[in-house]
Amino acid sequence: MLVSVIPIGNSKGIRLPKNIISELNIDDKVEMEVRNKEIIIKRVAKKPREGWAEACAAMHERGEDELLISDTLESTSFEWDW
Repeated sequence: MLVSVIPIGNSKGIRLPKNIISELNIDDKVEMEVRNKEIIIKRVAKKPREGWAEACAAMHERGEDELLISDTLESTSFEWDW
């Protein structure tokens, strides 16, 4: 597929056709690298924090979700001075 390189400010860019964006399920970012004088553009495989909820639930089931630093407010009593 032949695409045009267009000016974008002081840089240049290309437009990805809608059918490619839909086929690869691209949201707003892609990974890009240069290899052997070729530009490789890949969709981002995972979103940030994807799978964290499941990982946290699994940690809880294994009992690995304890605080590493004790909560000082619970261990000492004090009054706020206003």
